[in-house]
Amino acid sequence: MSEISTKPYLLRALYEWCTDSGFTPYIVVIVDSSTKVPMEFVKNGEIVLNISFSATAQLKMDNNFVQFRARFGGVSREIEVPIENITAIYARENGQGMTFDTNLAERLTSKKKNLGDDADASNQKAETVFTLAAVPKGDAQQSGDKANDDDQPDPPKPSGKPTLTRIK
Repeated sequence: MSEISTKPYLLRALYEWCTDSGFTPYIVVIVDSSTKVPMEFVKNGEIVLNISFSATAQLKMDNNFVQFRARFGGVSREIEVPIENITAIYARENGQGMTFDTNLAERLTSKKKNLGDDADASNQKAETVFTLAAVPKGDAQQSGDKANDDDQPDPPKPSGKPTLTRIK
């Protein structure tokens, strides 16, 4: 008997936690030929989708797919995402959530290699890491070169809220 994946159960649990807490659940999806999403919103082979109750219609999260209808630019679209393509689910308001190991990044890298992209870039293992970071208030710039501060734009004001930062 094959082992059942825990991923769809964790996705549903975190979705429920987000909605019960009044947060907006977002999923990060690797887009390939098996995903049905509006391609004009895909960036770097990924799309981030709001799956909140107010943003979706007919949301169905089973063990193989997340399916729903959503509006993009005022046009209703049918969305279908395989569970294996979801790399993270998190709450927009505080960045809390979970990332999932996926070998899809490696598969996308091999697809690029087969298409003749730069050999050095395609031979590197693609890895996505998500971290939560809160910028402390009053954190000063630690550059010893104060004369060049006028050449650089001011850093963004820290809000004190954690943010989701993706490191590749």
